[in-house]
Amino acid sequence: MQRRTTRRQPVLVHDGDCAFCTSSVRFAERRLRPRCEATPWQFADLARLGVAQQRAEREVLWVTPAGSVHGGAQAVAKLLMSSRGGWPVVGALLTLPPVRWAAHAAYRFIARNRQRLPGGTAACALPSSARNSRQPS
Repeated sequence: MQRRTTRRQPVLVHDGDCAFCTSSVRFAERRLRPRCEATPWQFADLARLGVAQQRAEREVLWVTPAGSVHGGAQAVAKLLMSSRGGWPVVGALLTLPPVRWAAHAAYRFIARNRQRLPGGTAACALPSSARNSRQPS
C-alpha cells in the first residue's frame, strides 16, 4: 500500500512563465512573508497536489496540506491570511460577501490583462480561450 506524504505547509502555485505573476509572488515572499511554499505550476507535481494543469494555467492556486484547493482571489486571500502583520485581517475580509465578489471581479480583470501590467510580458497573456470565457464564481 502506497502512503501519501503529508505536507506541513500550504503550496502557492503560480505561473512561472509570467513575469508579473513571478514578481508578485517574490514581492509577497519578501514583504508579507507568508507561511507557504511558492512554486511555479510548470515545476510542480500537479497530480500530487490534486490540481488540473488547465486550472493552474488559468489562476493562482492555494493548496492546503489537507488537499483543499482555492483559486484566484480566494488563493490571494489565503496567502494574506497566512502572512504576518495586519495582512490576515485583509485576507479574511476578502472571503466575505460582498468583498469576495468584488475581489473575484478584480482578480479576473487583472488575470485577463496581466501582460499589460508593470513587469508583464507577452508570455503573461492567458490563452485566448481563458481570456474570453466566463469563469464560474
